[in-house]
Amino acid sequence: MYRSAPRKAGRAPHAVDPVRLLSTKDDVTTFLVVRFQELLSQGLLAPGTRLPPERELAASFGVARSSLRQALKVLEIMGVITQKVGDGSYLNKDASSVLSVPMEFLFLLDDTSLEELVEMRLMMEPMFAAKAAERATAADIALLRQSIVDLEGSEQDRLRIVSSDLLFHRVIFQASGNRLSGRLFQTIHRAMLNMMMVTSQMVDLKHTLQFHLPILEAIEQRNPQRAFSLMTDHLIDAQNLALNAREQERAKQFRAHLAKSGGHSTSRVKR
Repeated sequence: MYRSAPRKAGRAPHAVDPVRLLSTKDDVTTFLVVRFQELLSQGLLAPGTRLPPERELAASFGVARSSLRQALKVLEIMGVITQKVGDGSYLNKDASSVLSVPMEFLFLLDDTSLEELVEMRLMMEPMFAAKAAERATAADIALLRQSIVDLEGSEQDRLRIVSSDLLFHRVIFQASGNRLSGRLFQTIHRAMLNMMMVTSQMVDLKHTLQFHLPILEAIEQRNPQRAFSLMTDHLIDAQNLALNAREQERAKQFRAHLAKSGGHSTSRVKR
């Protein structure tokens, strides 16, 4: 069971200053991962442990419960914890492999370009989908179905849409049956999350479901060629959406710049 760390005189070497971390990173998820790393290394938290209730956890870490819930959702998508309705949150048995990764590496791809991310996903994710069609377990398929159910019931809640979308892809990475592909997801999930936050604004739920449902069916039917082809189509579509969104944002900024410049010119003429 989780226990609060005993107080020690002075600051331990490389200790994390929560206030400084949150003010510089503005990221509760990062803070929680660092704290979990510390608790694991100190032997105060073990893989498979049931975490304290949200209220107690938020008070212990000094964060708002609303921020804690969002961070826990991201940690669940990363594969660090499992949240069970009516039971609580559990640290996954393989969480130590995630939490042992340095924070600089976990979030290394924050500044990765869209082109680099999509190129890498197109090289690898269709093959992961094909392997998932060959190797997915009943539990993997159940999780894929659950991601579809969650997406259908998201009620246009953007965070729920993106969480369900990311869960779908995480399961496919893991269902490929190669442990390194699961580690790869843990490395690039943040860049994928950023991309999905953009593309989710460009289309409705029906659009995303039109891609996810056939991929799920291909995996269930053990059809690797079809799963490969459908995932390729899905990623190309996502690429186009993201590029369109970027062009729209650039055009918007350009119009705003022209409007601002025009206003300044008018002011100068009046003088």
